[in-house]
Amino acid sequence: MFKLFTSSNFINKILISFLVVLAYNFIISVNLILSFLILFPLFGSFVIAWLPNEQKTLMKSLALIISGITFLFSLALWVNFNKSLSKFQFIETVHYWFPWDSNSSTYVLLGVDGISLFFVILTTLLIFVCLLSSWDNIHIHLKEYLLTFLILESLLLGVFIILDLLMFYILFEATLIPMFIMILTWGSRERKIRAATMLFLYTLFGSVFMLAGIIYIYWTVGSTDYQIVVASAQFTSFEQRLLWLSFFLSFATKVPMLPVHIWLPEAHVEAPTAGSVILAGILLKLGSYGFLRFSLPLFSEANFYFTPLVYSIAVLGVIYTSLTAIRQTDFKRIIAYTSVAHMNIVMIGIYSFNLIGLGGSILQSISHGFVSSALFLIIGVVYDRFHTRLIKYYSGLVHIMPLYALIFLFFTMANIALPGTSSFVGEFLILAGSFKENTTVTFLGATGMILGGAYSLWLYNRVIYGNLKKDEGHLHLKYSYDINRREFYVFLPLIIGTILMGIYPKIFLDPLEASLLNLVFQLKN
Repeated sequence: MFKLFTSSNFINKILISFLVVLAYNFIISVNLILSFLILFPLFGSFVIAWLPNEQKTLMKSLALIISGITFLFSLALWVNFNKSLSKFQFIETVHYWFPWDSNSSTYVLLGVDGISLFFVILTTLLIFVCLLSSWDNIHIHLKEYLLTFLILESLLLGVFIILDLLMFYILFEATLIPMFIMILTWGSRERKIRAATMLFLYTLFGSVFMLAGIIYIYWTVGSTDYQIVVASAQFTSFEQRLLWLSFFLSFATKVPMLPVHIWLPEAHVEAPTAGSVILAGILLKLGSYGFLRFSLPLFSEANFYFTPLVYSIAVLGVIYTSLTAIRQTDFKRIIAYTSVAHMNIVMIGIYSFNLIGLGGSILQSISHGFVSSALFLIIGVVYDRFHTRLIKYYSGLVHIMPLYALIFLFFTMANIALPGTSSFVGEFLILAGSFKENTTVTFLGATGMILGGAYSLWLYNRVIYGNLKKDEGHLHLKYSYDINRREFYVFLPLIIGTILMGIYPKIFLDPLEASLLNLVFQLKN
């Protein structure tokens, strides 16, 4: 016992814990937590950049610790969040270009409300999960891989935190660069160049129109400060419709909606496992978050005018991509198309314009971050062992990977919205909210749950049950390859999040309520 308490490893852990608690108290007391969340991963990437390339274990450990601390500090937002307030909290004013000049008029505000809170937490959680899942998988350009994830984390957190239209656009577009590099450098097949190019061009093309809209708003209002624009912008009906379309083209490409969804399956198939997790878990949420944060409060009249268009595209997206998923033969491509279907259901909830549907859309977005990310990690587990994603090479894995089969079953049930899982809560609220507005859309959107059961259960049955295949093609099964301890820890937080939201959604809905009530009020007035 004495040796345990005097060992250097134990003392180091105590010192690190003490420093984290001390830093937490200081950052909370001076209200710098949002700046810390954005800058700490950047600081960590700077430190890792100076480490020798031979120190691979040290670099991976440091990146994991940095992302873990960032996640813990994001949870502090939840703990200290005042759920009775609809306004932004933890407000910080950041001067830039001339930060030493306190009188500078060039600044941005940082803040979170109920709408952005859980997107921030989801981002920090999934970055940590991605780094842990990649511990043994990345062998080339390891330092650059870690830097890419930490820089991407800072950019994504900035998107959800910064309250300025122009800075939002800059960070929104800047996230493309790390993803482009990730697919191009660590992609799995020769088509990765095409996939990275499609990702870049599709999203960049849509966002050009949003930039034009932001410039027009600045020219009209005289500011890009989000709160000033929301409070003072008075656009004519024609202006609202044009601006709504400019933002819609950008956000719809990110969701993605038909017909600009083609880039997503390609990017998923070619990206490394962690890249697919980030794509499905976070990057798609930039689209739904953009609609909630900008399109709904800024262009209230245009939203009602274009609701039939959104409903039509979303319903077609749910049905078409669900049917397309059934006929796929690539493991990843199936989950990629299911992501499109689920995010189009989210769009139905957003454009229900009531508290129930809006709350369901946010919960479903977060749930999709848990479930879809886990499914891509499940694919990564077998790909690391057998080096193929073609379903025809898999059968009977329950005989050699029983724990893997159990985890796969859990997330398959979550993917089809089994009661008790997070997806059920999100989809039920979305359908209940949309039913109040349009029963036909609700009925057609609900077919996605039926089709989801078809492709999810058929996929699980083909991979897990049946006779074990031996030495077929280039697949050589080994009989001791169930998931290991590290992989179990990768799935554990996603399992906890899925169950917690499924059985006790109140702790997620309470922080949302005040902000969503304010959003509904802005829409109706």
